[in-house]
Amino acid sequence: MGKSRDNFYKKQSLIYKYFLYFIAIALTVFFFPRGGKFKYDFQKGRPWQYENLYAPFDFSINKTAEDISNEKQAILNAKVAYYEADNKIYTDAVSAFQKDLRQSFDNTDLSAGQQRTLLERGRKILDSIYANGVFESNISERQIYLVVDNEARNLFQADIIDNTKARNLVDKRLNNLRPTEVKTVLANILKRHITPNVRYDEELSEKSLERELSEISFTRGTILEGKLIIAKGEVVESDDFNILNSLKEEYESELWKGNNYYFILIGYTILVALVFVMLFLFLKKYRPEIYSNNNKVTFIFVNILLMVFITTLVVKNNENYVYVVPLCILPLILKNFFDARLGLFVHVLTILILGFVVPNSFEYIFLQIIAGIVTILTVSELYKRANLFISVGQITLIYILGYFAFHVIHEGNLENIELLTFGIFLLNGMITLFAQPLIYLYEKIFGLVSDVSLLELSDTNSKLLKDLANKAPGTFHHSLQVANLAEAAANEIGANSMLVRVGALYHDIGKMNNPTFFTENQITNVNPHDDLPPKESAKIIIDHVIEGIEIAKKNNLPDRVIDFLRTHHGTSLVYYFYKKQQELEPTVDDAQFRYPGPTPFSKETAILMMADAIEAASKSLKSPTYNMLNDFVEKIITGQMKANQFLNANITFKEIEMIKKVLKQKLTNIYHLRVEYPE
Repeated sequence: MGKSRDNFYKKQSLIYKYFLYFIAIALTVFFFPRGGKFKYDFQKGRPWQYENLYAPFDFSINKTAEDISNEKQAILNAKVAYYEADNKIYTDAVSAFQKDLRQSFDNTDLSAGQQRTLLERGRKILDSIYANGVFESNISERQIYLVVDNEARNLFQADIIDNTKARNLVDKRLNNLRPTEVKTVLANILKRHITPNVRYDEELSEKSLERELSEISFTRGTILEGKLIIAKGEVVESDDFNILNSLKEEYESELWKGNNYYFILIGYTILVALVFVMLFLFLKKYRPEIYSNNNKVTFIFVNILLMVFITTLVVKNNENYVYVVPLCILPLILKNFFDARLGLFVHVLTILILGFVVPNSFEYIFLQIIAGIVTILTVSELYKRANLFISVGQITLIYILGYFAFHVIHEGNLENIELLTFGIFLLNGMITLFAQPLIYLYEKIFGLVSDVSLLELSDTNSKLLKDLANKAPGTFHHSLQVANLAEAAANEIGANSMLVRVGALYHDIGKMNNPTFFTENQITNVNPHDDLPPKESAKIIIDHVIEGIEIAKKNNLPDRVIDFLRTHHGTSLVYYFYKKQQELEPTVDDAQFRYPGPTPFSKETAILMMADAIEAASKSLKSPTYNMLNDFVEKIITGQMKANQFLNANITFKEIEMIKKVLKQKLTNIYHLRVEYPE
């Protein structure tokens, strides 16, 4: 039982990777849209590269989005307007006219017969005017329906009578009436009681429009099973392209039914699993330090899944906006935290996954890979704000040029080029600028360190370095010198020079607790170690590593920086006090005089160990010559190699020789003797 538990703890890192692997596969397949994948890849304007294609089943030819849009616009342009006539207004107008007319002719000499004739004539005029209703103003719609007693009748423009036209008709109909006085009185009474009785029925008009829009057919004709769709080598023209797209949509919707559902899931799962296997193999073979760190592996997988999720979400809602997703953020962030090669490799794998779900997969994969390469080649020193803007501008330009080239290939001209797509690429570039805050967020969540944070930590005006300068000025000056040496060596072999410099600046902060016990801080000839036994002195010297780690953690220094504090002495021996103890006690256990380690496990930590030892020991040189400096560097670094201090560091003999050369050159510059001028 105990043995099995031990095996579990030993293999828990591997178990976690298996767990992460299967979870990533499951989530990726879950994010994919529910639909099959058409087995032919085709593009407008390019030859059909496959065998003759016959219709596998009956299917309808779908109209293009442009055709449907044109039909909708035609319906909107010919929109039918419905108006409703209010008969009560008409009857009230007739009653008021009759009453007003009788009162007006009560005191006149007109006979009852004449009055009756005028009344009938006025009534006929009102009837003719109100036959199609009276509108408030002239109507611009081409097609109008007037609803009277729940019946709609079509009106032509000539049949429409508005308020002004109604008054003109009154004058026209009474033109031959005599005497003039009677005509004037009758006309005024009629005009006074003509009131518009037609209003626009918005609800009925909108319902009619919605009904017409809903009746638009999305298909145009049918292709019967067995009919030749396109022959091998034939260029995919506009009509062929539309038919092939219709077959593709029908095929993909039908494919995801019945038992096919499970087979498609298995197919997707296998392909995605292969992609993630490639990622694990790459990390294990070429980035073992990342592979062994589950936090970093999780970080990489989270970024891949995030890009897959966002892209598939956009494809499900509106595939036209698929290029809004800032996929180049992925290589940009990975290069910032790791390296360019890993960033590009992960970017390509992510694009291969997305190639299953995006439209025009060849075009998409081509553009995204080219944009990713440009990202890797252009983004350097991300902590400089201008570099990010320049890189994003170049990425956007690549997208625009690529889209333009594909459009010309497909269409053969510049017609129908969509300016909205250029706007989408610009939006993509703007979103890519959010890489900076995203990097900061990732640093807090995953405990990683970016170049931006390293730049901030390298500021000697920071609180911790100011404390070091005040409490241990000699150590602070030593750290600056070591930083310069280590940075130069890192640049020579292609290591992370910014990380090395920051590690060098903070590697001795533990000496702040007992600054006078370290030679560089002793400003008098009094040495406190003279009053202590060698074992106690060695303990104080060794403890500056442990105390430095504690101070670093209290000040929230990143683990990558704390690694330099842990390893800058490795498991080396405090030789001076060890020899003093041997004088008192011949058989001495050297474990009490060794630093706790670990030994350096990267190029950067190995460089710091060399630079630290060289800079500290060089203070003892008296009137050094070039040969003396050469032998001095060789002796110290050879001693570290014999003590197996670099066994765990991924540094080669060639790189160590290059570092030696740089350190010798730097020391030569520091100790160069000036020519003595005569007095």
